[in-house]
Amino acid sequence: MLLTTCSLLVQQLLIAKRDLRLQKYIKQLSRFEGLMIDDLGYVQQNREEMEVLFTLLAERYERGSVLLTSNLAFSKWDQIFKDATHCLNNSDTERWWLPQQKDTQIVGGAMEMQAKAALIDSIRSRYYGARKRDKSRILDEFVAITGHQRKYALRILAERQNTTPERCEVVGRKIYDCAVKEVLVTLWESSDRLCGKRLKAILPELLKSMESHGHMNLDDSLKTRVLSASASTIDRLLRPIREEATGKKRVRPKKKVRAAVAVKTFSEWDDVAPGSLEVDFVAHCGGNLSGPFIHSLVATDVASGWTECIPILIREQSLVVESLELLRNRFPFPVLGINTDNDSSFINESVIKFCDSQSITFTRSRPYRKNDQAWIEQKNGSIVRKHLGYQRFSGPIACQTIAHLFDSVRWYVNMFQPSFKLLSKTRDGARVSKKFHSPQTPCERLLSDSRVSSESKEYLRRNRLEQDPLELLHAIRQSQAALDSLSTEDSLSQEQQIDLEEFLSQLPELWKKGEARPTHQPKPMRTRDYRTRPDPFEGDWTTILGWLEKSPDATASSLLERLIERSPDKYNGGQLRTLQRRVSQWRNIMARKLVTGTTAT
Repeated sequence: MLLTTCSLLVQQLLIAKRDLRLQKYIKQLSRFEGLMIDDLGYVQQNREEMEVLFTLLAERYERGSVLLTSNLAFSKWDQIFKDATHCLNNSDTERWWLPQQKDTQIVGGAMEMQAKAALIDSIRSRYYGARKRDKSRILDEFVAITGHQRKYALRILAERQNTTPERCEVVGRKIYDCAVKEVLVTLWESSDRLCGKRLKAILPELLKSMESHGHMNLDDSLKTRVLSASASTIDRLLRPIREEATGKKRVRPKKKVRAAVAVKTFSEWDDVAPGSLEVDFVAHCGGNLSGPFIHSLVATDVASGWTECIPILIREQSLVVESLELLRNRFPFPVLGINTDNDSSFINESVIKFCDSQSITFTRSRPYRKNDQAWIEQKNGSIVRKHLGYQRFSGPIACQTIAHLFDSVRWYVNMFQPSFKLLSKTRDGARVSKKFHSPQTPCERLLSDSRVSSESKEYLRRNRLEQDPLELLHAIRQSQAALDSLSTEDSLSQEQQIDLEEFLSQLPELWKKGEARPTHQPKPMRTRDYRTRPDPFEGDWTTILGWLEKSPDATASSLLERLIERSPDKYNGGQLRTLQRRVSQWRNIMARKLVTGTTAT
């Protein structure tokens, strides 16, 4: 028994008729002894649909192997099929259906793509020509057949077929074909790989010279095309050849965002007012840039040397903008300008928009010119690397610990760490003489600068009185110890967990322990208790020990000669030094055994 819907069956019959295989499809349905069709309120209004349906029903009706289930009052199928054995009301369907359920196949699930496409084309034409009331019925049928959502089915049927003719590809004759390119490559190599403009200028003379010396003989057509090539055409044809030969790709033009940021060199920083910052990233990657790791966003004021640092987990535009906003609020004076390198984390629309909204002048250094950011590069080493070292830090816990460290470092460095500032520099031949101002802390420089407001100076004086340099240093050492334990995955030792009073008592003798910073203290070397290569004497060492017991004065050379005589394919003269060390170790062990009566280990 085959159970299907009338709408699905009709559409499949129409597809078969269009492909001239209607009778073949009807024969395929003959394998089912019974055909049960549920019309789902299907109304007979399309003549072509009724024609293919009745072609099937006529063949099945004679054999009594078709049964229609419908709302008889609506579809009136019972007026066409008078025999009650061929037409049932929906209310009687379940009573007839249950005894036949085991041997019944249901058709009406997912459709093949090809059949669905043909069905859509067929129903779409009906949908466009139908009235509004009929469109709703056709949409119901289409949803029941395909299983699509109603909104999606409506969008499919509402789409008009593309009637625009496809554009034909015009196949023309290439002027600069492979023959022209091959000649240009030869001329390019003959000219010692000149650029397109210079090669274009010398091309007539070069070609004439090569022909006169018999190195090249071109026909008139090919010669005309080679000489007519412009400089840009020559560059375009030779570009893949040049890139493959030199291993360098063409440098891309500057993006609009980068071009919108002005360049500022090292010579433009003379006598700047407090508030002109240089900003840079310091990567805490441990020498390996793969995987996630923490970056420190560092900003220093060129005029005073005041430096602020913030750790960030990810170098993302929005996080960089938030960090810049936090740095701006930490400085004890208004930020007037920001200068960065050409990192895409800085040169982007988000940072430009932030600077414009805060009336901050945004500039950048020249690519690959570290000297343009000399001030921030110096602070990266003297502050960040000095307190954090070169270890790898990652994860939110390490980020919070670094942030706590920087909270202490900012006051300790800016309030209590004097630094030199260059006064002048003169060059006499190869000798450069530099003169510096007297060492001052960044706080002192700001207090002596007339361009700093009185409110900012009062803020600095108040904080300088409140901050305790010893307490700040103790907090820095505690944070460094925590970071060191995170990087080495060890727990904090008792020596590292000390209070302020004990820390103060250790200061007079602390120099005897060497490095005081936990992040920079040398780690103990791992004892080498393993071999880096296979032991060449592993299989014969027992034999060698027997020879030594019989002749303790035997040399390593004589022992190796005996091994070569026994196994010439296994041993050679290059193993003499290894055997000498092994024999020397054996003699040391035997000597200690004679003296102490025990075997050294």
